[in-house]
Amino acid sequence: MRKLWFMVVVALAGVSAVSAQDTPVTTRAAAPDPAQVRLVQVAGGFQRPLLVTHAGDERLFIVEQYGRIHIYAGGALLPAPFLDVSALISTRGNEQGLLGLAFHPDYADNGQFFINYTDRQGATAVVRYRVSADPNVADAASAEIILSIPQPYANHNGGHLAFGPDGYLYVGMGDGGSGGDPQGYGQNPAALLGKLLRLDVNGETGYTVPDDNPFVNNTAYAPEIWALGLRNPWRFSFDRATGDLYVADVGQNAIEEVNFVPADSPGGENYGWNILEGTGRFSGEPVPEGLLMPFYEYTHRDGCSVTGGYVYRGAALPDLQGVYLFADYCSGVVWASYRDEAGNWQASRFLETGTTVSSFGEDAAGELYLVSHSGTVLRFEPAG
Repeated sequence: MRKLWFMVVVALAGVSAVSAQDTPVTTRAAAPDPAQVRLVQVAGGFQRPLLVTHAGDERLFIVEQYGRIHIYAGGALLPAPFLDVSALISTRGNEQGLLGLAFHPDYADNGQFFINYTDRQGATAVVRYRVSADPNVADAASAEIILSIPQPYANHNGGHLAFGPDGYLYVGMGDGGSGGDPQGYGQNPAALLGKLLRLDVNGETGYTVPDDNPFVNNTAYAPEIWALGLRNPWRFSFDRATGDLYVADVGQNAIEEVNFVPADSPGGENYGWNILEGTGRFSGEPVPEGLLMPFYEYTHRDGCSVTGGYVYRGAALPDLQGVYLFADYCSGVVWASYRDEAGNWQASRFLETGTTVSSFGEDAAGELYLVSHSGTVLRFEPAG
């Protein structure tokens, strides 16, 4: 575990909304009050939605697992999808399909965005697209597969994409599936499966490997690797105020985990799978020094599959400022986690949603959304 894991940034006196001039809230005296929050449906009628994101403006982009990306704007869902790749993907497995979407930080200028799906052969495809002359319609002909990774099984595809504060594209990859990581991909340094990848996609085509990737000079490792030892990261996010990274990794049969990596990490973390499941021994192999331990874990008495969220940085809910929210897919419970004034991690059950939580989402203003796999998108709003 890195020494910086428990580093505490100086706390603010009180909690307030973050602006460009404010110091981000990083510690708290007490848990947020769930009575101050309600979930309000924004849109519904989707087929297995699993992501909400934005392109730097007021629109919401809603991803359906079956291959369509919809736009919600001006209080209504636009009639035509932004992009439909349903003919390109495989959805035979429950965890296959269109799994990720990320807009380039310079999208307003270059019109580039990236998606992650399982193709007709079940392989992971990371694909660059561009918007058409109509800002609400993608140019389907602009598709460029920049990375293809074969998948030995239909599950544990990862699939999340996010741009870090460094401007690089991060790609979450599961261990290839089945159960227990039978092919050892999580700890295999030459494999891209079971990893968090970091790519420079700032050129016009393809990608390059950033010079400061942690293993770029180690021939035993695939140079794209930023971190290893993941089972099925679902999902990860960067705190928009601090740059800290949060990674939720789905467990095997016993333990779900959530991990924290500070913004100044040089990468190279090993999350431990399949040597460990959470903090518990799994494979029976010797436990090497330096594994990153989760800041929170829960057993399958409280759920079955973790869904990572975001640190709240909006303005509508000041009591949530600096709180990282995550959930369980099966139980529908949302947890609120934070560091107390002594620097220790705390987490508590925050909301009982009564639905299958497939994802969270942020809009351009930092307000937070929850995605129900049964077909709805809800927004966190003040109660009353």
